[in-house]
Amino acid sequence: MGFADQRFNVNLSILFTELPLLERPAAAAAAGFTAVELWWPWIDTPTPERSELDALRRAVEDAGVRLTGLNFYAGELPGPDRGALSLPGEESERFRANIDVAADFAQSLGCTALNALYGNRVDGVDPAEQDALALENLVRAARAADRIGAVLLIEALNAPESPRYPLVSAPAAVAVVDRVNEATGLGNARFLMDLYHLSMNGEDLPAVIDRYAARTGHVQIADNPGRGAPGTGSLPLEDLLDRLAKAGYEGWVGLEYKPGDRTSAEAFDWLPADRRAAR
Repeated sequence: MGFADQRFNVNLSILFTELPLLERPAAAAAAGFTAVELWWPWIDTPTPERSELDALRRAVEDAGVRLTGLNFYAGELPGPDRGALSLPGEESERFRANIDVAADFAQSLGCTALNALYGNRVDGVDPAEQDALALENLVRAARAADRIGAVLLIEALNAPESPRYPLVSAPAAVAVVDRVNEATGLGNARFLMDLYHLSMNGEDLPAVIDRYAARTGHVQIADNPGRGAPGTGSLPLEDLLDRLAKAGYEGWVGLEYKPGDRTSAEAFDWLPADRRAAR
């Protein structure tokens, strides 16, 4: 087993960012990949013009790659924000305005995974109030995902880099998954297992895999320390992915790492070129 037996996609919001957005799908294809994922690309608006949506859709189609994952609107990311859906007021409304826009865009490209970042805690707001708002908005998002045959992903981030984000462990994120599934009855909420974030939290990664592989809808990787490519840190990513496969995970593995001081195209030397196309 090992890296060569995984289905990888490239996150175009952290890799190939030296290029304009519309050039990134073709760059990923030129590097040998056949699948990509994206954070919400328009950080300033949850409802971009139709022409902008169409241009990105054509760029993905023309590159011959598949969009396998898309974030809902999450505020300024990268930046100070970690999602919008639990923030009372304008940001929550922006998330709601984005739900059908994101779902329809995903459907137009056959994308079946939508990631909803929870959002930071807000000074002066009762956490219980934020959690109630989050559940309401996640239920809306789960229903929109179900409409297009997609799963809704709930992600744990890491406390050192996201100290105001409340979901900073696998159990915390999975608890939200369970609440959403209970509220909707749809069963389409899943855990997004980001091995970099979980390692930054000091979690026992083999134990997390054994406990939650069956509840996992997507996996993302980067090495630690540094959030670089596999082999630049100390995480046994090949072994961890093998363990996931043995636990029954058959989904995509998103490459969500920083290329460092190289161009993105040079940051894939850990994976032979003939093993990058999804099989």
